[in-house]
This record gives sequence, structure tokens and C-alpha cells, in this order.
Amino acid sequence: MENCKISNLYNLDETIAKDLLVKYTYPWEVLPHIEEFIISLGKSLSKEEYTQVKENVWIHKTANVYESAYINGPVIICKDAEVRHCAFIRGKAIVGEAAVVGNSTELKNVILFNKVQVPHYNYVGDSILGYKSHMGAGSITSNVKSDKKLIVVKDKDENIETGLKKIGAMLGDNVEVGCGSVLNPGTVIGRNTNIYPLSSVRGVVPENSIYKSKNEIVEKMSE
Repeated sequence: MENCKISNLYNLDETIAKDLLVKYTYPWEVLPHIEEFIISLGKSLSKEEYTQVKENVWIHKTANVYESAYINGPVIICKDAEVRHCAFIRGKAIVGEAAVVGNSTELKNVILFNKVQVPHYNYVGDSILGYKSHMGAGSITSNVKSDKKLIVVKDKDENIETGLKKIGAMLGDNVEVGCGSVLNPGTVIGRNTNIYPLSSVRGVVPENSIYKSKNEIVEKMSE
């Protein structure tokens, strides 16, 4: 399961949550600890840089948060981030530097690395999105199986039982998800990979690849 390791998915220098992520091997192991980490980190943030707008909600003074956005703590919104009209942040969310949370996008129990874009009608729950990853309009992370069973991460013949009922998607750095795609529970997408629009994705997708369908995943040509 090398493709699923934090060390192979993310540049940890591109998130304020580095100190949390370095403690674990796989990204889904981080999910139960996001809330506690945000509350602890928020209390230590510089008051010259961050404003605590309400209980357990810290917003960097350079961030652009629209008045119509709903934000429930614990939340940290970092430098130069943009939270647009009618965004819905339910809590337990870190929005990285220069990240974009768009119109009617919903976040819950997530870490968005720096420069992540979830700009148009996205649902992102129980997920970690790496540096410069982007979810196209209407693409979502599905975080609960229809049978409500615990989630197993599957990579060909390898399986990891997570012990968790809720896991969305783990997107490596520079992942591009096409419009209207569904990332099924426990999906892991390697760095620099593109997902075709209207895809239904499950399991582990290798880095540096193009996902056209579950039976057609091709390696990117080097430039």
C-alpha cells in the first residue's frame, strides 16, 4: 500500500496541519483527530495574523470570507484563502493558504492543503486534499457506504481495514478531478493524476495517471 502513504501523497510543507499528519502512516488515520488538532492549534495562532471570530473559528486577516458563508467551528481559514457566497463549512475544517471554497460548497472534517480549489457545488467530507488539487464543478466525495459497513481501502489485491465508517477521498498533490465525478468511500488518488469528468471512482488510483474508467487507467506521458 505504498501508494496510500502520506509520505507518497503529500508535500507536508504545504499545510498548517503538518504536525498532525507526520504522526501517521495513512491519511485516513488522521480523520478522527482533526477536531482536536484545530482547537489546539487555533489557540496558539498569532493574534496579529488571525482573528477569532467566534468559538473555535480562526480566520486569517488576509482571507476573503463572503458574508453569506456559514462557518461552524472548529475551523481555521489560512492566509489569502477565499470562502465564497453561500459556502457551508460544517466544522472540523482547515482551509489552506490561497485555497478556494466556492459557491454552495460544503466541507466537513477535512484538511485542504494550500492552493486547493473546491470552487463550484462540491461536497467534501472526511477527506484530505493535497497541494493544488482541484475538484471540478459538481464533483463530490461520498463518505459512507450504502450498506453502512466499515470502509476497506482496496488497491488491487491489497486491502486495509480502516475501522472507520466514514472516509471520503484522499487526493494527492496536483490531482485534477473532472466535473460531475463521484469519489466513492475510501478512494485514494495519487499525485499528479487526472480524473475524467463524470467518473465514478473507487479504490486506489496510481500517481501520474489518467483515469478514464475503472478498466482504463493510463500512465501520463512524460513531457
